[in-house]
Amino acid sequence: TNVLIHLHRTYQIDGTMPEYDNDLLVQETQLFVDWYMPAVFGEDTSSSQIAAYEDAWRSVFPIARAVPSSLVLRDFHVDNLIRLDDRPGVAACGLLDFQDAMIGPVSYDLVSLFEDARRDVPPDLTQKLISHYLATLPSLDRDALMASYAVLGAQRSAKILGIFTRLDRRDGKPVYLPHIARVWRWLEGDLTHTELAPVKAWFDENLPPERRTVPEPVTLS
Repeated sequence: TNVLIHLHRTYQIDGTMPEYDNDLLVQETQLFVDWYMPAVFGEDTSSSQIAAYEDAWRSVFPIARAVPSSLVLRDFHVDNLIRLDDRPGVAACGLLDFQDAMIGPVSYDLVSLFEDARRDVPPDLTQKLISHYLATLPSLDRDALMASYAVLGAQRSAKILGIFTRLDRRDGKPVYLPHIARVWRWLEGDLTHTELAPVKAWFDENLPPERRTVPEPVTLS
């Protein structure tokens, strides 16, 4: 968390990095309808369902952007952090897998850290560290941050559900499937935020809770 605080305090946007724009956010969420939905229903998602899905996401992305922008590493979680004991302060946190970094809302890497697809992070620890983050950036509105956090957390979880299913279906890597139940918990938690009502309505209509299952692994020939 202190690494993100340092980054968001000091990084100067100079136009050299690409923007994590809404078109890319939508493109990533489509992994869910392209891979997870067919794995659960056994058929492709209809064009009308996909159009409504995209519209729902686009309607909430302005909420995600109601916070400052900074450098977004995009895969900021414990598997990509290495403790370097010979360095002081935030420099002791080595970073991996940042080659796809872009400019986007400061909330993205926070939610990537706390809504980890591969492990549970205790809610009390999450709230403590978010409060710490906010205390060091007093100009940042808490409600705006948490709304942005929920939108991007939901976006990220939808993307990961698609990616983990694709890793099984296309790449023969079922090892990611056991994490799907956890990712659903993150997604459903974010969907309870009132600002996400359009997205929640789509999920409730097109994928009710009883269908939010872990796809059976496939055997590639």
